[in-house]
Amino acid sequence: MLDMLDIYLIFALILYMLGVYTLASARNMIKLVIGIEILVAAANLNFLALGAFTSSPSVLGPVDPLVQVFVILSICIGGAVAAIAMSLIVNAYRHYGTLDVRELRRLKG
Repeated sequence: MLDMLDIYLIFALILYMLGVYTLASARNMIKLVIGIEILVAAANLNFLALGAFTSSPSVLGPVDPLVQVFVILSICIGGAVAAIAMSLIVNAYRHYGTLDVRELRRLKG
């Protein structure tokens, strides 16, 4: 029988594998940023799940406030990084006319 912690960790593992697959297979820069954000979401879910089950291992108890602060800080930093990455992507598209990473690597010459 699966425990609640196991369900959270399995879902985080699925998110992590989806993010790694997105990073490995994507050629579009927007898809790369989305893959990174999926990886960050998986890490945040792991952190929250483990923080919730450390105080009372059998029952989902109150989550440690320090864990919540770290996750909220991670979400804020992730949003700022995504916004900066999207602005760089818009500038690259305006300048080069493509979002394909392989095409942009050929242009570095």
